[in-house]
Amino acid sequence: MAKGPVLFDLDDAPAPEQGPEAAQPVPELDAPAPQGQAMQTIATLAARRPSRLVKWFWGLLLTLVGFAISLAAWDFVNGLIARMPLFGYAISILMVAFIVVLLIMALRELAAFSRLKRMDVLHRAGEAARKSGDLSEAKGVVDQITRLYKGREDTRWGRDALAEKSADILDGDGLLDLAERDVLGPLDSAATREIEAAARQVATVTAIVPLALADVATALTSNLRMIRRIAEIYGGRSGALGNWRLTRAVMTHLVATGAVAIGDDFLSSVAGGGVLGKISRRFGEGVVNGALTARVGVAAMEVCRPLPFTALKRPSVTGLVSRALTGLFGGDRS
Repeated sequence: MAKGPVLFDLDDAPAPEQGPEAAQPVPELDAPAPQGQAMQTIATLAARRPSRLVKWFWGLLLTLVGFAISLAAWDFVNGLIARMPLFGYAISILMVAFIVVLLIMALRELAAFSRLKRMDVLHRAGEAARKSGDLSEAKGVVDQITRLYKGREDTRWGRDALAEKSADILDGDGLLDLAERDVLGPLDSAATREIEAAARQVATVTAIVPLALADVATALTSNLRMIRRIAEIYGGRSGALGNWRLTRAVMTHLVATGAVAIGDDFLSSVAGGGVLGKISRRFGEGVVNGALTARVGVAAMEVCRPLPFTALKRPSVTGLVSRALTGLFGGDRS
């Protein structure tokens, strides 16, 4: 056996890989894409119709509780009058004032439902006039729109322009287009600003606040306020019950059309949502919840608007969210 060092020929051996560029890429985590769970939960709950049994349950429960409270208040006032007449009569006056306030609130709710019904009737009349193309029918719709916004300063210029130009219009579609551009155009701009503000608030709270159910509560309150403001802008100011009914109508439409479903293509097209979703899941959820809020706002515009979108283009959800979130997550979109 030979003694001494042993030599190995390394000419044919592959050179070892060196440098960071030769390192294997880090595998991406297989995390689910943001789905806007808060807004989807709200839309599903708001659109769900209670069963007839549940309606009977709550109706009977409220009736029994109301009778019990009324009887207890009656016995309390009678006993107080027997013991201390002065305080008893004072409490009676306060209770009568409370009942009067309740009646006023009920009348306001009835008036709100009446306004919403009038807007719905006007919207259907506008669709029928657009479909028929009849000039006299279109003039009737335009007259209703003019009376609806009479006295509002934000529509004065549009109403004056409509009055000057309407005499030269000889077809129904042209007259409806003129009313839509001159009268409803400024109202559309105000409604889009409300949508952008609501989308910005929902996205910010979802991305920054880590508290459980904070995003759901914020999305619910922001969407209710946004829908109420849009209804007020178009002249269909609603009360508490009317606003909830309007919200249910909007959410039912969104669920029925599948507009609350989020796909990767939509996520990547709105404010860089796909990139944000990989960097931070909270930021991705914020963008998606903001996008769904914008979808709710556009649907509310279609429901509350006296005329359907024809002469003017319906606002784009991507454009609304891009403007609302510009600079919020470090973006630079116009």
